[in-house]
Amino acid sequence: MRELDAIIAQYELLKSGGTQSVLATVVHVEGSSYRRAGARMLVDEFGNITGAISGGCLEGDALRKALHALHQQKNKLITYDTSDEDDAVIGAQLGCNGIIQVLFEPLDYQDQINPCELLKKVIAQKDPLTIAVQFNLDKNKEKSGTFLIIDEKSNFWGKEPEHELLEQIVEQSQWVFKDKRSVFAELSFQKGKSHIFIQNYQPPVKLIIVGAGNDAQILAQQSELLGWDVIVTDGRPTHANKERFTSSCQVIVSKPEETLKNIEIDHRSCFVLMSHNYNYDLAVLNLLLNEQKIPYIGILGPLKKYQRMLDDLKEEGFELNDEILQKIHAPVGLEIGAETPAEIGLSILSEIQSVLAGKSARPLKEKSTPIHEKKENRFKKVLTSS
Repeated sequence: MRELDAIIAQYELLKSGGTQSVLATVVHVEGSSYRRAGARMLVDEFGNITGAISGGCLEGDALRKALHALHQQKNKLITYDTSDEDDAVIGAQLGCNGIIQVLFEPLDYQDQINPCELLKKVIAQKDPLTIAVQFNLDKNKEKSGTFLIIDEKSNFWGKEPEHELLEQIVEQSQWVFKDKRSVFAELSFQKGKSHIFIQNYQPPVKLIIVGAGNDAQILAQQSELLGWDVIVTDGRPTHANKERFTSSCQVIVSKPEETLKNIEIDHRSCFVLMSHNYNYDLAVLNLLLNEQKIPYIGILGPLKKYQRMLDDLKEEGFELNDEILQKIHAPVGLEIGAETPAEIGLSILSEIQSVLAGKSARPLKEKSTPIHEKKENRFKKVLTSS
């Protein structure tokens, strides 16, 4: 289960029981931090926590701040400076060297568009969205908090702001959809400044495993830990059944040429062909080559198998251009010395993650620059007419 899904599930329990709660959201990070902007945790009135905003170093003090915000029933912005090794609140010598802004929002269960109600709508969507969180680095100024979600067609849900502000948020959201990364904006009004965190939300990865062997069972379990949506398809009902796979998996018994009949393809749909049956995998690959949205196709097996597939496809009249070939990863996975099914699964999932994130998958120690690009954290200066 993904963290946001767990937060919303806990929110529903607290709401039904009338237990008060606070949503804490990292809204900006300058420098290094274990978690980036968009990390969230839910704190109830008894001090129970779901989710995380750090690797554990901030949660203790954040719990106290959350309860304070709950007592005051007011949004609070708290700054944590992990570069200060003498800070007794956080603890010395963490080495993160980051300044982290955390917004605490008490939740009103009577408000049908409170932050968690909006996030509930977010996780129900299968398309990219932006989540707008308004705050102010001036601690004395009002902080609207999580108040708006927007889709790629500029439809929005939540608390509609004044026209000029809405226009700016919609405009910045289009940049988020284009660049696939979050935006921080400093909006200037006649009456002062406000800050907006516009989060890039991507739906879960949809992993379609073609083949229901024992190694597919392990890959499905590992994918579930990542919070991915998993579909397993195979022509053998003895293998493709709910008894062999986790409860969250969708299991489909299908002939290879009908594989896509009950699967909705989107830009997060990744396929791994591992039926251990050459003809079955080839027939499915035939189908996938016509699906432009698919970002990743992995094929288990040696290079000779893949070369044979390419030859057979060419004989059938397929033109395999560079765009298609770039999507195909065969042999599947990263070279990490994987031998066991679990190690091979790790290799496959790591490659998929790197492809979707557009990263090289090289060791971080080879980077001479920070892990996260600093320019992604800068506030864009935006002037408004209001």
